[in-house]
Amino acid sequence: MAKLVQLGRLTLDLQGSGFQSFLNGVRTWSIDLAVAETSTKLDSRSDPADELIAATSIVHAVPLLTRDHRILASRIVPLAG
Repeated sequence: MAKLVQLGRLTLDLQGSGFQSFLNGVRTWSIDLAVAETSTKLDSRSDPADELIAATSIVHAVPLLTRDHRILASRIVPLAG
């Protein structure tokens, strides 16, 4: 996204109420033991960081939006429609 702002294709008002509202809805999860263990049981091999993201999606039952073809082919990662 930063590149799109630099190229002038996107404007971003970090102080605007819309952005602040968006940030209030963002949730984060730590890499805990459940996520670490789940990342070793995935049915695909991907970038280690992507595996942790996919495992977090599984552990917290949050659909994942990705372009990673290995994760997209997974039978266990909940994917966003």
